[in-house]
Amino acid sequence: MPEAKAAARKGAPKPATRRTGVREAAAQATRESILRAATKVFAKYGYDGGSVEKISKAAKSYDRMIYYYFGSKEGLFIAVLEGIYRRMDDAEAAIDLDATRPVESLTALIRFVLGYYRKNPEFVTLLNTENLHKGRHIAKSLRAREYSSRAISIISEIVAAGVQQGLFRDDVAPRDLYLLIASTGYFYTSNRHTLTAFLGEPLETPEAVAHWEDFVIETVLRTVDAGAPDEETSQPHEVKKWQKSQPAPSRARSSSGT
Repeated sequence: MPEAKAAARKGAPKPATRRTGVREAAAQATRESILRAATKVFAKYGYDGGSVEKISKAAKSYDRMIYYYFGSKEGLFIAVLEGIYRRMDDAEAAIDLDATRPVESLTALIRFVLGYYRKNPEFVTLLNTENLHKGRHIAKSLRAREYSSRAISIISEIVAAGVQQGLFRDDVAPRDLYLLIASTGYFYTSNRHTLTAFLGEPLETPEAVAHWEDFVIETVLRTVDAGAPDEETSQPHEVKKWQKSQPAPSRARSSSGT
């Protein structure tokens, strides 16, 4: 009798959920491996040069797996773009911002944005690639708008707190502020090589980066400032932090030829 029960238990099929869970984990791992490889390949070769063959080889996978998980090369590229936006969105959401301290929070947000572009050159390169294609791939994404919405909502909360405390103007749109901050970080990073040659000074040194960050913070805070100080309390000759960290004079020739 005990032997019969043991045999019955031995012959009983294992739960299907366990096998399904293992398959799902393996499938997810394969998909993530392809996405990581595609991010590097597209960043290096662009959309046109980033072939399915190069991506499958880099992922140590097969071409058919790319079509299985993403449908097409374009579908994979859209997933890559969504992925880089999602990672920035997650990193931004993790910033510890205190809405009751709007100036400090806005400063921290600016430092994050500029630092993120600088530390994630693939992000900038992939956006450059997509802009060359006039955004036709990301326009097909159903998730891109979600990520921008969160970024703007964070700025909205900061601005609202600043307005309530009488520190910020009430006529600055969070969308415009977002574009201002993003443009100062994106342009500096994406064009750092050509600007270094054009201006005749290195833009990637710690000193140059710190100077630009201080300058952007001062610029944005002046933009949202609720009003100029009274003449009696103003300090027109006060030296700002970004002014103290002025980079070395440019070695580039001026337009006058001097």
